[in-house]
Amino acid sequence: MAFTGLIGLAFILAFFGLILIFTITHRENSETHLRPISAFQKLSRAIGLAVEAGSRLHISIGRGKLSGPESAAAFVGLSVLESIARSASSGDNPPIATSGDASLAILSRDTLRATYRDIGISEQYQPTSGELAGMTPFSYAVGTLATVENEKTNAHILLGHFGSEVALISDAAERNNDLTLAGTDNLPAQAILFATAQEPLIGEELYASGAYTQAGPMHIASLRAQDVIRWLLVVIIIAGAALKFLGLDQLVTNLLGGLAP
Repeated sequence: MAFTGLIGLAFILAFFGLILIFTITHRENSETHLRPISAFQKLSRAIGLAVEAGSRLHISIGRGKLSGPESAAAFVGLSVLESIARSASSGDNPPIATSGDASLAILSRDTLRATYRDIGISEQYQPTSGELAGMTPFSYAVGTLATVENEKTNAHILLGHFGSEVALISDAAERNNDLTLAGTDNLPAQAILFATAQEPLIGEELYASGAYTQAGPMHIASLRAQDVIRWLLVVIIIAGAALKFLGLDQLVTNLLGGLAP
């Protein structure tokens, strides 16, 4: 068990090491080729339309706790919030963020305030742009409905940890015929979004959101690191199958067992 844990730790360290390497070696003017995902193409058009028409974008980052494993999805939502705030800053109605956790609400406000300060429009920041919609799953969903049904809002980006309550949010957006781009780390909620959202993100597409919204070179580095780890796992699987076919798997197992503490 301890040896298996060391292997898992080695993969984690290798992954973060690759991210650091790809981030350091990233060139500002280098062209990055990403496979097309229609959800992000439509999001780009929605941002442009929001700026031209004076409408508003709504980003909901879920109700994940920062101390739990669902925090990864929440930080993805915060990264996308920053990117969208930069892109839509010239519009009449700045983006609004909703969440179902007090810590996330504070972070969303801090993200918006820091973004506006960086681009020189601190006076446009409004504390109400980062809303704590509710502290329980369904109070969060009901509190978010007021933002979804606002006639000034024309697109909703749902990125974070959600439960079955997300059906209320996505259904309301669908009735308004608004663009709904949604992704989550929760499998039951992912199934709901696949059926109700216009542009659902499946699986790891959620964690690629930062790269597709140009949130920073580290997000692109993360995608490259994932590709390297995938190929490494493919090689390990093929090597294991070959050893099994040659009858050498037991020998390797015994050698690894001898290395284990």
